[in-house]
Amino acid sequence: MPAGAGARPPGLTKLHLTALELVAAGASAGLAGVVNAVAGGGTLITFPTLVGLGVPAVDANVTNTVSLLPGYCAGTFAQRADLQPQISRSRRLGLAGALGGLAGSVLLLAIPGHAFRVAVPYLIVVSCLLLLLQDRVRALAFPDVARDGSHPSALTVLVFLASIYGGFFGAGLGIMLLAVLGLASADPLAKVNALKQWLSFVVNLVAAAFFAFSGHVVWVAVAVMAVCSLIGGFAGGRLVPVIPETALRRVVVVAGLAVAISFWVA
Repeated sequence: MPAGAGARPPGLTKLHLTALELVAAGASAGLAGVVNAVAGGGTLITFPTLVGLGVPAVDANVTNTVSLLPGYCAGTFAQRADLQPQISRSRRLGLAGALGGLAGSVLLLAIPGHAFRVAVPYLIVVSCLLLLLQDRVRALAFPDVARDGSHPSALTVLVFLASIYGGFFGAGLGIMLLAVLGLASADPLAKVNALKQWLSFVVNLVAAAFFAFSGHVVWVAVAVMAVCSLIGGFAGGRLVPVIPETALRRVVVVAGLAVAISFWVA
């Protein structure tokens, strides 16, 4: 999993992938686009695929972030009807997400990631529990949400903290964002999911812009994976409105637990 970049001997990155390897990378990106739009956790499909193809861990993480960006964009576009009424809030939280994503990106290339990686599955499990119990937790922690529908200050802080993680290693970012947005907002899950998708796009956009000049991007993989993630993200975004809220919540929780377990068994 991700570690600090540090100095790297020339030629360590696998820059050339065979046609079959590119097909595998593209297929994983398409599926990840669908998963990210519906729930989150698509990184746990593409990241292991790239590592399995011989791409070093940090380079795989960075390449993954850049490759999945079009999928987040397409997913946001597909859910624009639910996002439109939230323009004002999306701008404020988008700024918090951008700052958090940049901070996480700097951390990835500046420090070893072992300690953070150990914490990741626990953070995701906590997010799943918050999502399952968010009505009760919201009533206890933010009782004013029931009256005015949201808690702006809490939302901003929670989104910023989740976005730091997203910039560092995005697996489960969507699940975390759904949990924190649901805590401080009483909106329907489909509406929250649209905001989640927008924030995921912002975090990954900032991270991708930072990583583009890091020397760790395997661009030949990006060329294929970006197109596939775009298609998958649009398809997944179109599925969200037709999935019942209870079912969507269960899908997100199952995806989150799968992501956490994958960390523990790796």
